[in-house]
Amino acid sequence: MSTATPLSLEADRSPGESDAHRRLRALLEQGLPITSQPWATLAEQVGMTEEEVMACVRRWQAEGMIKRLGLVVRHRRLGLQANAMVVWNVPDERVALMGHRLAREAAVTLCYRRPRRLPDWPYNLFCMIHGARRERVLAELAAIVERLGLDDLEHRVLFSTHAYRQCGGRYAREGAA
Repeated sequence: MSTATPLSLEADRSPGESDAHRRLRALLEQGLPITSQPWATLAEQVGMTEEEVMACVRRWQAEGMIKRLGLVVRHRRLGLQANAMVVWNVPDERVALMGHRLAREAAVTLCYRRPRRLPDWPYNLFCMIHGARRERVLAELAAIVERLGLDDLEHRVLFSTHAYRQCGGRYAREGAA
């Protein structure tokens, strides 16, 4: 369990919410169980049916409490030590298309748009490329630039020097589990 303070959500104060729902939220913070049927495993742990768990998660998504389900990969443990964030200065009218194209590349593990911070930071599209060695990451990037015709776009390659702790979403208050 994380030592970070989870978000305080209105749902935490909902008087009609069951203990099972609170336990489910707390378990979701720990990540989906690595089983062939993760929703059924969660259901068993909180005393609900698999259908009830899935309906509850869908409701929380619709209400905006859960914005997305994602995956935190401990890439350094997998031997991927050369990790580069490539930042791109893409004309606003092209950024959505370029983002979709980059996101489809096998070497790109994460791709997202952020606002520019002018005058010092003109970059508005970011993508991660992980690899065992810097040379391999740079070769992957060069192949992507050539394949997608991105030679005209200003970009920078920022290799990480430190691995920060990563964690998933926070849906429950401390002690709710």
